[in-house]
Amino acid sequence: MRIPEQTIIDILKKRDGFDEKKIAELVEQAKTEKTELYELIVKQNILSDSELTQAYADEIGVPYVEINVKELSKEILKQLPEHIAKLYNMVVFAGSIDEKDEPRSVAMEDPDDLQALDVVHKLFGQKVKIFIATHFNILAALDQYRGNIGSEISKIVTDGDEEAEVEEDVDEEDIAEDSPIAQTVNLIIEYAVKSGASDIHIEPRDKQVLIRYRVDGVLKEANRLPKRTLGALVSRIKILSNLKIDERRAPQDGRFKITMNGRVFAFRVSTLPITEGEKVVMRVLDESSEPLSLETLGFWGKALQDIQDASHQPHGMILVTGPTGSGKSTTLHSVLHLLNKPDVNISTIEDPVEYKLEGVNQTQVNPVAGMTFVAGLRALLRQDPNIIMVGEIRDGETAGLGVQAALTGHLVFSTLHTNNAATCLPRLLDMDIEPFLIASVVRVVIGQRLVRRLFQEDCEQYTPNETERKEIERVFNIKSKADWDAIIGLLQEAQEHFGLPKSSKLTLWRPKSDLPNDRTGYKGRMGIYEVLKNTEDVQKLIVSNATSEEIQGLSVKEGMVTMQLDGLIKALLGMTSIEEILRVTRE
Repeated sequence: MRIPEQTIIDILKKRDGFDEKKIAELVEQAKTEKTELYELIVKQNILSDSELTQAYADEIGVPYVEINVKELSKEILKQLPEHIAKLYNMVVFAGSIDEKDEPRSVAMEDPDDLQALDVVHKLFGQKVKIFIATHFNILAALDQYRGNIGSEISKIVTDGDEEAEVEEDVDEEDIAEDSPIAQTVNLIIEYAVKSGASDIHIEPRDKQVLIRYRVDGVLKEANRLPKRTLGALVSRIKILSNLKIDERRAPQDGRFKITMNGRVFAFRVSTLPITEGEKVVMRVLDESSEPLSLETLGFWGKALQDIQDASHQPHGMILVTGPTGSGKSTTLHSVLHLLNKPDVNISTIEDPVEYKLEGVNQTQVNPVAGMTFVAGLRALLRQDPNIIMVGEIRDGETAGLGVQAALTGHLVFSTLHTNNAATCLPRLLDMDIEPFLIASVVRVVIGQRLVRRLFQEDCEQYTPNETERKEIERVFNIKSKADWDAIIGLLQEAQEHFGLPKSSKLTLWRPKSDLPNDRTGYKGRMGIYEVLKNTEDVQKLIVSNATSEEIQGLSVKEGMVTMQLDGLIKALLGMTSIEEILRVTRE
């Protein structure tokens, strides 16, 4: 999108913190870097693309819209022929296909494009509502012209000979850039990105190759391919990832990047020989996404305050715990993003580097070259850092170096694989870290899990009956009216934090029972957390080699909200369901 420079200057003048001097500096910087002022403002995170587009919409008097592409009706979309929509970067996103008199809602990237407006009016007459949307939102909507992955792939890879179930030898033509297999891999990747998948699984079975996506933490089957395509499919992915094509007996790890709709996606590739052939798993990482704020991630109340207090300490250690795929890296990078200032040197050692942070020195672990967590951490300490992030503490040597760094004036962030926050402290004891050192350096420990977020249009509110209420009391260890009163107090605190009307009603939400098969009632994920603050009393327990249960019990008395309780509060707020909380926290 191209917004006139003067319009952007007018927008900035109306915003707090932008005086004439600062605006002039931005204009001069854009000229020096030979870039548009619009691009500079988005690149430097002064305003996001959507904020700038919305402000521009207000300036020119055209309503702004953010199209929900997952809910976009293909029948409504296809009222505008695909080639015209792509030529002028515009889409029809609302308006009945039956009622000719009902106005169509058309989203455009440039509502001043007279030629595009002329085409729209010729097709639909004067009954058209024009909206403005961001460039990326329009591109995502244009993607919806495509069919589902099964129908798209079947156009490319036919089943061919029904008897040809055995995997065929691979030759160069099979994996060339324009081959059917290359197009199939492109489609598998494209639909993974469109569906918001975090992982792609390509799994050989006796007679077929199964394609599955992990969406919102749950694996779903996307398609099945003939077994004969397996060799070429895996070889094509290996070529993209710079792996050895002829090595099929040992696991391999690689990585590649693609650009789709102006966004950069990295794919972390892992191959593994199994009995039916080679299995491939690709982790999907959106490198264009900005780190979210702690509030957006779902922190609130005392937990949020404890993290903010600890992250502004000059030294110490902040640990994040949870199983693989529980969002630990996301939380750490959000905190680092908050601390990332020009006067601070932040250095990280990660395996792999999942999120790129502007202005942060990020190092990738490479054991083949001798760059392990230990070697990397030793090197970082000679780089004059203020803040260090170690991707994961896996052994006593890494833990020991991290503790020494925290003792010598650095703020250290890292992750551990433990079930909850309290078990993290005895885990450090197992790594031969002295109790008095743990008590001295650890500031807070964050325990977390990810749960699926309810999609409000696909869910219903209900009041649990007596049987359900007793089961909730049993599972969440609620023993008295005082316990319920404490939960209602926390609920009202959370309602105030998230900007919801205060209520003491105990109502829950669940997906509707009559949803189509392709809809679950959930969309996206959110975190449930517990934040254990290392207070003086907790330090005494650590030094006396107390158990994790004793540390947990004391922290709860001091006001820590456990993961399960945080989940219950969020279920009462209508953010997720009780079933989801139990799925990830039930022991």
